[in-house]
Amino acid sequence: MTEKLHGDTEFLFRTILSIKDEKECEAFFAGLCPCNELEAMAQRLTAAKLLMAGETYEKIISETDISSATLSRVSRCVKYGEGYSSVLKKLSGQ
Repeated sequence: MTEKLHGDTEFLFRTILSIKDEKECEAFFAGLCPCNELEAMAQRLTAAKLLMAGETYEKIISETDISSATLSRVSRCVKYGEGYSSVLKKLSGQ
């Protein structure tokens, strides 16, 4: 990452962490992202949750309409990364 991109990314993360409630979060992301980008992020998060629950690729694709290529990337992140797993486990109380 370039230094400028890194600074912008840190600013984005700090901004997201400052959001106080769901209504403010919805308004923030509605202004930040086009609807299709927001839906794509939600789709990937749902796919990660289903993967962690042990669902099959076939069922996840059927339920979320996610592409197999995107699901494969999400799966790698769930298996080898920390982001999806740690946050989703926290949300589910695990």
